Amino acid sequence: MRIAIIGGGAAGCFAAANLPAKKGREVMLFEKTGRLLQKVKISGGGRCNVTHSCFEVPELLTRYPRGKQLLKRSLYHFTPGDTINWFKQRSVMLKTEPDGRMFPVTDSSQTIIDCLRREMEQKGIAIHYHKAVHSVAKTEGCFSLQFTDGSSYQADRMLIACGGFPKDDAYQWIRMLGHTVQPPAPSLFTFNLPGHPVTELMGVSVPSVKVRISGTKFTEQGPLLITHWGLSGPVVLRLSAWAARELSLRQYHFNIQVSWLDDLGDDELKRRFAVVRQDHGKQQVLRKDPFGLPKRLWGYLAARAGINDATRWGELPAAQQQQLHNNLLHDVYEVKGKTTFKEEFVTCGGVALSEVNPQTMESRIVPGLYFAGEIMDVDGITGGFNFQHAWSSGWIAAASMIP
Repeated sequence: MRIAIIGGGAAGCFAAANLPAKKGREVMLFEKTGRLLQKVKISGGGRCNVTHSCFEVPELLTRYPRGKQLLKRSLYHFTPGDTINWFKQRSVMLKTEPDGRMFPVTDSSQTIIDCLRREMEQKGIAIHYHKAVHSVAKTEGCFSLQFTDGSSYQADRMLIACGGFPKDDAYQWIRMLGHTVQPPAPSLFTFNLPGHPVTELMGVSVPSVKVRISGTKFTEQGPLLITHWGLSGPVVLRLSAWAARELSLRQYHFNIQVSWLDDLGDDELKRRFAVVRQDHGKQQVLRKDPFGLPKRLWGYLAARAGINDATRWGELPAAQQQQLHNNLLHDVYEVKGKTTFKEEFVTCGGVALSEVNPQTMESRIVPGLYFAGEIMDVDGITGGFNFQHAWSSGWIAAASMIP
């Protein structure tokens, strides 16, 4: 029995690490670059966000913009709890951060990499680098792999776990096997505001804001970070994931509306303005922020409302108060372009889930062909959810490929 695994990322390596060694079984892992587990290495700022402490599958499913029809089966087979136990059994302990993200207690992604590599070595997995697939054909019950360097390999079973491709033509060899591929589009990116004065506030963060993409139903709440190129932080990244297809169609040119005061309504804001005018009327507006916003942000929003250093709350003209009101709750920004979040490139799109058996990860079209990880049309928001899908699908594929 010869098994070929295409891709040395989280899904491919986890599948390989779960294939028990057996006499007469040959497992070859082919990686197109010169290193394994590159996303694992850089994830979480080099700490590796292994999974998330969300243990109820229905709740876990809400963290995936795409892929629920497969995940509602696969995540029950191998849960975040199973991930924690799998690494614990191999002396890798995980810890939970306040936001639910889970990391190795060493705070080093190398711990995860070393663990997976040890497991693969113990299983006798042969790793081949710089092996980019050119084409695959299935003839007489076996897969014939051709690589771009001119080499080839014959396999009885094959697992495709090479992650998502940013360009649609990169999936052509998978389409040649008879599979449908949903066109790829970037997910998890930040919003560019080229030349906008708000970027002068780079480094300012707000714990909880509400951001909505104008003209759509897409709205998210959470922490926001102002950068030198635009807006980032969890609220923007989650929004980019949920709206990935829509924003691709708009060629990343769209408006967003920001409420810097999160869920505060218009009537409540008017009431608070009245209270501060009455109780602190002699104080300068720029020096008395009743909402606890970062000082630089408050000054920026007030200045845009035409409020100067001398303006006092009790003397604030109605027009300027209304403009400040709008700036706080209905602040509009024109987004022109995107920036990939650090180096953690994620795509939506990939192999159509209707063509994959969620119980086994085997192709419904080509017997003996399996999929794991982001090569399928599955993607999650930040927080360890993409890795959990990699572990779950890789584990299921490994268990299913064993004869």
